[in-house]
Amino acid sequence: MIVTALSETLGTDRDVSGPGWNSRRLLLASDGMGFSLTDTVIKNGAELELEYTHHLEACYCIEGKGQIRASGEETWHSLEPFTLYALDQHDRHLVRATEADLRLVCVFNPPLSGREVHREDGSYASIAS
Repeated sequence: MIVTALSETLGTDRDVSGPGWNSRRLLLASDGMGFSLTDTVIKNGAELELEYTHHLEACYCIEGKGQIRASGEETWHSLEPFTLYALDQHDRHLVRATEADLRLVCVFNPPLSGREVHREDGSYASIAS
């Protein structure tokens, strides 16, 4: 059994930040669950362009307000508490926090190792990289 509190993750190597975001990685590949789980905050006013070419991701909004759209599309979808979005086609996407910090619980498959960093194009390198 794995039991952890968010407070145990803060300030550790599982607490990762970048411009406009912070990801607290609660479960990683080394935990052996077959997926990873993060508590992610996108800062109010931030807009991130991301693409996970080697991972599928589902995010469940638990706080804040924001929007998401696939790159190249015109329609923005509202994000608010109790809304889920899933990037089931490795979609390149834009996500933004519009009224407050946006807090998401995110699941990645395959699981994150914890060493990933966003490349300039917003993607993570291949697992083998």
